[in-house]
Amino acid sequence: MEMAPQTTAVPRPVAARISLALVVDRLIRILLFLAAASSVLITVGIVFTLFYESAVFFRQVALLEFLTDTMWTPLFANPRYGILPLISGTLVTTFIALCVALPVGTIVAIYLSQFAPTVVREVLKPVLELLSAVPTVVFGYFALLFVSPLLQKLIPGLPAFNMLAAGLVMGIMIIPYVSSLSEDVMGAVPMLLREGSYAMGANRLRTALRVVVPASLSGIGAAYILAISRAVGETMIVAIAAGMQPNLTLNPLEGAATVTAYIVQVSLGDLPHGSLEYHSIFAAGITLFFMTLGFNIVGYILRTRYREFY
Repeated sequence: MEMAPQTTAVPRPVAARISLALVVDRLIRILLFLAAASSVLITVGIVFTLFYESAVFFRQVALLEFLTDTMWTPLFANPRYGILPLISGTLVTTFIALCVALPVGTIVAIYLSQFAPTVVREVLKPVLELLSAVPTVVFGYFALLFVSPLLQKLIPGLPAFNMLAAGLVMGIMIIPYVSSLSEDVMGAVPMLLREGSYAMGANRLRTALRVVVPASLSGIGAAYILAISRAVGETMIVAIAAGMQPNLTLNPLEGAATVTAYIVQVSLGDLPHGSLEYHSIFAAGITLFFMTLGFNIVGYILRTRYREFY
């Protein structure tokens, strides 16, 4: 006669702990989902606000005039709404900043990942990252009160407010964005690639330039795009050191206003809410949004293009 298999009953305390763990696990999943969803919803809300408020502006100002007019004087008696002067100021200061940050940051990253001793790396990298923790208003006054007078000694006739000083200091500020991220990517390159290069007779410098950097192009490109986006969106340095006067020029020795500087100027509260001048800050903001979006799309293309090397 066959006997029925015996089932082992789970003790009640153990079953209670299991059910409690399942409840806690479910709650943590819900909290993580809400945290992820909140970031998406906030982004969607920002984009919706930009489009909604700027639509009021573009009902009264033609898009063609906004994109082609060479004068930006929304606060004058006869206002004109050409965004080109603000775009030119933004691009010039960003270009100067990148001329400083990209080569310096890349060289620092190569040194930290390939040549620096462990002790030096552990000290130098946190010190560099402290630059990103300095308030940007401090950088702005550093550019206005130290860098600009120093440049005036080298370049006679240079105005106190100029894009060159603002761009140089902004480049110093974004060096950690390039160096830190690039060093992390270079450090993640498999050691087998380095050892294979050494076995072929290459020295450390040739290995760094011919093996490590090409293998890290995807991550280095992402670091560059992050630095560009940070430079384009910088506010206080350009508002303090570059001046607040819209000026359509590509000469870095002159002062000019950027998109972010104009937003700061109008957001001080002197204009009535709902006026056309007030809505112009949203038109400038959506322009900045599309500029940053374009840079991020380029970064995504670069990451997908060189992903096979990383």
